[in-house]
Amino acid sequence: QVQLVESGGGSVQAGGSLRLSCEASGDASGRFCMAWFRQAPGKGREGVATVGRDSTTHYAESVKGRFTASKDNAENTLYLQMNSLKAEDSAMYYCASRYCAPNGNFNWANYLNWEYWGQGTQVTVSS
Repeated sequence: QVQLVESGGGSVQAGGSLRLSCEASGDASGRFCMAWFRQAPGKGREGVATVGRDSTTHYAESVKGRFTASKDNAENTLYLQMNSLKAEDSAMYYCASRYCAPNGNFNWANYLNWEYWGQGTQVTVSS
């Protein structure tokens, strides 16, 4: 069992920055992949970024060049540095985790492929 707790959300003006954190506890070993998703009111849950068990990263096209995901294995913590924020980035941001096989391949952007979820942290960007 894995528990995930997000923090770092808040309100910021367009062009500003925020850094989200997701602390994992339980069976949060290096065998797990982690990801950030977001969901705006009335919209589906969208994959934002993922960090593999080997620390490789993938991003949604909408955030490439602006967001950076990273993982501190010693602290069992996932981060999302968000720069140049836009109003359309406003959403509830969720941390997700799942066991990942070595050299495994799956559609990380599909929320159905993730097993563990945090409660979310709200990000609001005003234009």
